Amino acid sequence: MSEPSNSTTHFGYKSVPAEQKVAMVADVFHSVAAKYDIMNDVMSMGIHRLWKRFAIDCSGVRPGQQVLDLAGGTGDIAALFSKRVGANGKVILADINESMLNVGRDKLRDLGLINNIEFVQANAEALPFADNSFDIISIGFGLRNVTDKDAALRSMFRVLKPGGRLLVLEFSKPTHDWLSKAYDLYSFRLLPFMGQLIANDKESYQYLAESIRMHPDQETLKQMMAAAGFAEVSYYNMTGGIVALHRGYKF
Repeated sequence: MSEPSNSTTHFGYKSVPAEQKVAMVADVFHSVAAKYDIMNDVMSMGIHRLWKRFAIDCSGVRPGQQVLDLAGGTGDIAALFSKRVGANGKVILADINESMLNVGRDKLRDLGLINNIEFVQANAEALPFADNSFDIISIGFGLRNVTDKDAALRSMFRVLKPGGRLLVLEFSKPTHDWLSKAYDLYSFRLLPFMGQLIANDKESYQYLAESIRMHPDQETLKQMMAAAGFAEVSYYNMTGGIVALHRGYKF
């Protein structure tokens, strides 16, 4: 159910009025946009590129298809889809954050990959697209920042074509206690330090670590997708569950 206007939600570990979260998340990504790609490579030691390629491989994308890449940010996933759908296909890179969208547009233009890519500023909770528009929808490392995740999943279901699939690539819950403890140490000690050193922004990367811990675990997200209407929902754990790829279909 959608949250009422007077409800609260989490912003990292803080409880904030739900209607304020969008602006607060926007401030985080306005701040980190310019250094986002560098930090991704440093934080994950480049492994984020393998996670994204795996997601594309699991998408079943084919030439000529219509793809929506939500929370597309600086365009890594959209670029991979662009090469797969070809000249007769289309990729819409959508992001709620203008700064991230601008960085993505500039990067993909420099790569010569904008002939079949469109850029749209959009809120995942109320997508500005017609029903049954896309063969594939992906959202990579963005769902945890959405205020009303259930509304966003329903919105994605609405604009997905029958027979289409949704892919949610997101940080999740480690599957081993020892890994969880090591990951906590890394996230809350090293990650904010690297954010300060590289992006001059400790607070945004503290929020990143907290937002990951507040995101639903693998089974909960699977149930949320099913409740939004998706069928045959499954997930794949990567890097010991630090990241999970959920996949569901619209029949």
